[in-house]
Amino acid sequence: MADDARLERLQGMLRQRGVLLPAFDLYGGAKGLYDFGPVGGRLRSKINQAWLNHWTSLGNVVEISSPTVTPYEVLEASGHVGEFSDFMTQCGECDEASRADTLLEPHHPNPDSLNGEDLQALLDDVSPKCPACGAVSWSPIEAQNLMFSTTIGAGSSGRPGFMRPETAQGMFTMFPALYRHFREQLPFGAIQVGKGYRNEISPRQGMIRLREFNMAEMEYFIDPSTQESHDFSKWDSTLMELLDGDGEVHTLSLTHAISSGLIRHQTVGYFMGKTYDFLLELGIDSQKVRFRQHAPDEMAHYASDCWDVELHGSYGWIECVGIAHRGCYDLEAHEKASGRTLRARREFLEPKIMEIDGWTIDGGVAGPAFRGDAGQVKELVESLDLETQFPVDVVLNDGRTLTVESQHVKRVQKTVKETGEWFIPHVVEPAFGIDRILWHVLDHAYDESEKGGEPYRMLKLSSLVAPIDVVILPLFEKNGMDEIASELHKRCCMIPNLVSMYDASGSIGKRYARADEIGVPLCITVDHQSLEDNTVTMRKRDDGSQVRISIDELPFL
Repeated sequence: MADDARLERLQGMLRQRGVLLPAFDLYGGAKGLYDFGPVGGRLRSKINQAWLNHWTSLGNVVEISSPTVTPYEVLEASGHVGEFSDFMTQCGECDEASRADTLLEPHHPNPDSLNGEDLQALLDDVSPKCPACGAVSWSPIEAQNLMFSTTIGAGSSGRPGFMRPETAQGMFTMFPALYRHFREQLPFGAIQVGKGYRNEISPRQGMIRLREFNMAEMEYFIDPSTQESHDFSKWDSTLMELLDGDGEVHTLSLTHAISSGLIRHQTVGYFMGKTYDFLLELGIDSQKVRFRQHAPDEMAHYASDCWDVELHGSYGWIECVGIAHRGCYDLEAHEKASGRTLRARREFLEPKIMEIDGWTIDGGVAGPAFRGDAGQVKELVESLDLETQFPVDVVLNDGRTLTVESQHVKRVQKTVKETGEWFIPHVVEPAFGIDRILWHVLDHAYDESEKGGEPYRMLKLSSLVAPIDVVILPLFEKNGMDEIASELHKRCCMIPNLVSMYDASGSIGKRYARADEIGVPLCITVDHQSLEDNTVTMRKRDDGSQVRISIDELPFL
């Protein structure tokens, strides 16, 4: 109960101070959508920039930006059209939709792992009450795709599409350009920060489950035949809480976790360390960070290892980051669907002599017969067994079937010297939920105490993300104090990446309190003495200490 009360006070303060606000509140709001106010918008921007700086510092990682509107074909190839769904049911009395696994959480240790049939059986067995109206009447459970659909273009020429559910696919489809940019040398990574959209069945827990959200992802392309060497010495003395796929807790260094086989891939482990550092730089409490390995029944079929980074706060342990070894699934799927090559080349240390005995097309005959499809037909024919009997039907990437006759092909027997080979790179992906991280930054920074017998609240935000860097306060708006304060504020506003706020409303104590509630590290007060010797009072947020200092010696000028 005390935690609920704290949460309510925190949320109330954030609304009052323009950090996080219900979106479209004038019209009754909209579930799963939030406004970032004057303070919250700057906080989110600073977290985004800190994230970009953190990963580009690796030296082989670049920032890109892809559209939020995505053609149907892209998300069909990635599997989102067919599989990006949650199971839902509706109340028979009030029509309120509920996620089936959320509704059944009190009755099963992990309802998210159940299929539709098992969820239905459990729903029928326990008959939970509707959280909206209390009725016990539910529609049959069905899968609901979570993507927002749209149309790209007008009228009958419009092309079906979706608002992207993740930023990743834009980076996969950009692979040829990225490969050229990096002079055809692996490994390299692409990152982007931006909006994602998921039409959640039942948004809940404030910033935790949203319909429009901010995310940050990296796709790191590697050669699966080469194990990249990473330096883990930085974390040798750091013991981290690691929950394996069976739920067993291990308190280990990353080096030990990798050597023992708990973490299955070096790059995954290295990104876990880099993620840990980033979260602590933001001000996340190290005692409230843990890593949880996906259990076998929740691991994506293409993933060889996947770890969630969970943060503890007012809503318990919440997944905020996922770090997965995705294999070649995405590039392979897009290569197959598009008919475009999405491969990298590795050179052999020594040339290899190879004997080739198989089929290829006879260009003089097959070219006119298949026209623009000839190249794809050639690839399909060259993959056929030598024992293949013609005619044979081949299926193109777009689903069309073509018949290859014996006159279209010829047998090829030759000895070739290969200096290298083409392959589909594998991908390691760290994916960050920026809104969830932002919420925990606020939650961990929120501090309650008493001053003069009254409740006193502040956000002890890291200087890296504090949305306002300094507040300029004239003790009174008269006798020239306001003029000095205004001039100082203008000087501050001219400094790149420094955000200054001018506040002359109310008593000095109330203004300090307002600054503390939005996490401002420094308050500068212009008073009577300032008129005499050009000094000001500099107050530090966390301990309330004050020092007298010349304006020209202020540390941020």
